[in-house]
Amino acid sequence: MTGLRTPHTRRGGWTPWLYLAPALVVLAGLLVYPLYELGLISFLEYTQAQVSGGEPVRFRGLGNYTTLFEDGQFWQVLGATVLFAAACVVSTLLVGCALAVLLTRVRAVPRTALTLAALGAWATPAITGSTVWVFLFDPDFGPVNRVLGLGDFSWTYGRYSAFALVLLEVVWCSFPFVMVTVYAGIRAVDPEILQAAALDGASTVQVWRRVLAPILRPVLVVVTIQSIIWDFKIFTQIYVMTGGGGIAGQNLVLNVYAYQKAFASSQYGLGSAIGVVMLLILLAVTLVYLRLLRRQGEEP
Repeated sequence: MTGLRTPHTRRGGWTPWLYLAPALVVLAGLLVYPLYELGLISFLEYTQAQVSGGEPVRFRGLGNYTTLFEDGQFWQVLGATVLFAAACVVSTLLVGCALAVLLTRVRAVPRTALTLAALGAWATPAITGSTVWVFLFDPDFGPVNRVLGLGDFSWTYGRYSAFALVLLEVVWCSFPFVMVTVYAGIRAVDPEILQAAALDGASTVQVWRRVLAPILRPVLVVVTIQSIIWDFKIFTQIYVMTGGGGIAGQNLVLNVYAYQKAFASSQYGLGSAIGVVMLLILLAVTLVYLRLLRRQGEEP
C-alpha cells in the first residue's frame, strides 16, 4: 500500500540530519554554548574580584538588568544606536540600489570595473578600512581636508561629524552586498516588463518605484534585515575611528558600551546583560523578517 511508511522510508527521513550533524555540532559549539554563558553571566555578580577568585560568584537575578535599565546613559546609547543604525541602513540601501540600477545601464567594461571595485571594498577588513578612512580625514596629513579646504578641522572631535565619518565608512564597506544582490534581482526580471515601462514614457525613478521595487520586494526585505542586523551591532568602526567611543563617550553605541562595561570597568555581568538585550532586539527583528517572508508566500 502506498500510504504505509516502510522502514526504508523512515530511515531515509533521517538521512538529511545525518549529513547536517557535523555542521550542527560546530554551530552548537560556536553559538549555543557562548549564548548560554552570556545569559548565565548576566544573572551573576561577576567582576574582576570574582574572576581572580578573591570573592565568590553571587547570583543577582535580574539585578544587572535593573541596574542597566535605571542607567540614563544606557537609554541615551540605545537611542543613538537605533538612529545611527537607521541612518546607515537607509544610506546603504540608497547607494546600493542606485549603483545596481547603474550596472544595468553601462557597458561590460565599466560594469566589471565597478563590480570589482565594490567587491574590493566589501572584502576589506573592517579594522583596515577604518584605519584608512581615519587617515584620509586626518586634520594634519589627510588629503580630504586639503581638497575641501577645511584646514585643521577634526572630524572625530564633534559628535555628529564623527558619526558622519563612521557612517561613510560603514556605507562604503556595506553597499556592495546590496548592489550585487539587487543587481542579480534586476537581471532576473523579464526584460519585456522594463521595455513596456520605457515605451510608456516612465522615467528611471518611476520604473524603479512602480515596476522594479514591487517585483524585488523579497530581495529588498532580505538586504534590509541583513543591513539592520549588521549596522545595529557595529563595533570595529566606532571603536577604531572614534578612539573607543568618542570624547566623553559622545559616540558610544551598544556594542562599544557593552565592551566598556565588561572589560574597561570589569563589570562582566552588566556587560553580558547589555549583550542579552541586544540579542533580544535582533531576535525581534529576525521574527519580523520571517513574518514578512511568510506574508509574501516564501519559505523562510
